[in-house]
Amino acid sequence: MKKGFTDIINLIKQARINSLRAVNSELIGLYWNIGEYISKKIENAEWGDSIVEELAKHIQKSEPNIKGFSDKNIWRMKQFYETYKTNPKLSTLLREISWSHNLAIFSRCKSDEEKEFYLKKSKQENISVRELERQISSGLYERTILGKSNLSTRIRGKNPDLTNTFKDSYVFEFLNLPEPHNETDLQKGLVSQMKNFILELGKDFIFVEEEYKIQVGNSDFFIDLLFYHRGLQCLVVFELKADKFKPEHLGQLNFYLEALDRNTKKANENPSIGILLCKDKDNEVVEYALSRSLSPTMISEYKTKLPDKNILQQKLHELFDHNRNQE
Repeated sequence: MKKGFTDIINLIKQARINSLRAVNSELIGLYWNIGEYISKKIENAEWGDSIVEELAKHIQKSEPNIKGFSDKNIWRMKQFYETYKTNPKLSTLLREISWSHNLAIFSRCKSDEEKEFYLKKSKQENISVRELERQISSGLYERTILGKSNLSTRIRGKNPDLTNTFKDSYVFEFLNLPEPHNETDLQKGLVSQMKNFILELGKDFIFVEEEYKIQVGNSDFFIDLLFYHRGLQCLVVFELKADKFKPEHLGQLNFYLEALDRNTKKANENPSIGILLCKDKDNEVVEYALSRSLSPTMISEYKTKLPDKNILQQKLHELFDHNRNQE
């Protein structure tokens, strides 16, 4: 009997979700149509720029109970339409996220590729507007693209999900870590701020344990942070280093991965993946260290402050130019 009651409740909840999605889609469609109408009127010189302020006053006077149609917001609708009118691929994604999410993306992102990245991110992970704003500020798009070029040979040979999951650089400005700090400070901070940590990693990560014990022979070893990734279906090790990357750090990480795969990994799971999280790294040293590594590992650095997006974008342009010259 109670099972049937639960089914009914689930049906009600799903219907509410569907209703909200339908309402949101209609609202985004309305804003698009208003933006298109105004854009074409101004483009054809039928309306002047001052008409938007007059329109906002007219709506407020005629329909005082209708909110969201200030002159500023109406200008945003025009900008919204003009941003995506030549890109039907992106315009289909717009109706699947809220107006606040859309506003953050088209007002702050420059390229179509960056807009598409955050549109998909907002839809797939259902992140809040506040977290979306943080991701844009932290250069998540640039860091994700740049990170794909710094993976071990073993990871590069795997499916695309692996290269889309891990980053070359992580940002932990929410920890407010002192300078200098050590691995213990970093570990305690990440554990106490696990929600924010997982938002930075990606929502498919599930925290397993800190100081996860593995036994090899008669000795005990402790992994700093152990996660499970639902999409990749594998264990993920995070080893923390509060200093610059050294090639010998890889030996410890590879040892942990081997121990996990022999003694902990289940038969239906994929080989474990290791992330060495360092405060700093020399990319040439990393390339040498990973060139013959057969383990699925990645060397990432962490920042305790939001990065300069201009620097990240410059690095991204350099990467794109380099790839074009290689073709």
